[in-house]
Amino acid sequence: MPLIKKGSGKQILFLHGYLSCKESFYYQIEYFSRRFSVIAPDICGFGASEPLTEPYGVSDYAGWLLEFISAQKLQKPHIIAHSFGARVAIKLLSQRSDLCEKLIITGGAGIVKPRSRAYIHRVTAYRRVKKFFPEFAEKHFGSKEFRTLSPVMRESYKKIVNEDLRDCAAKITNKTLLLYGESDAVTPPSEEGKIFHSLIRGSRFQIINGGHFCFCDNPQTFNSIAEKFLNEQ
Repeated sequence: MPLIKKGSGKQILFLHGYLSCKESFYYQIEYFSRRFSVIAPDICGFGASEPLTEPYGVSDYAGWLLEFISAQKLQKPHIIAHSFGARVAIKLLSQRSDLCEKLIITGGAGIVKPRSRAYIHRVTAYRRVKKFFPEFAEKHFGSKEFRTLSPVMRESYKKIVNEDLRDCAAKITNKTLLLYGESDAVTPPSEEGKIFHSLIRGSRFQIINGGHFCFCDNPQTFNSIAEKFLNEQ
């Protein structure tokens, strides 16, 4: 299992975003490993980990995370999760809050929004074209991100993005900080951020300068706010 382990003390587990890797938390790993024990894995199917052999949904990734925590003998670590990593954390902690102490979500994803008429027409067109010209459909429909994926990862992607995690978020009992970038166009704070804040009881919601990767764009501010939250009694 490709992972970074650094530092000593209270454990912090980092969960990266979709098509990202453990190194995306470089600034946080360097900073927090001075006072904490940092663990940052490549989630299965990403980074230097082995490719998936079958499509994974969010529940499958939550199962992987449960096994990882057990295998690494992690003792109720804090979790800092970005985007897709937040989906996985929310899914698992909605069932097993005892596995984590505090949770920090940055650019958290998992809210399925109402589909626009244009979106529905495009999906209908894609399905019709795919029936007769599958190669053309795969090259010309879908997001740029989607078109770069292998067939297995495409099926996995569909499972992930079509699962709404509102019910799971409402079951979170861990102390939670929602930390979003003000210019995040992928998971806008005015949408995903506010919805999660309304669902996760007692959560805090803060917006800082930066985009979807605000922890990279503005590491000093992110680290300072995160450390203060983790050190609170």
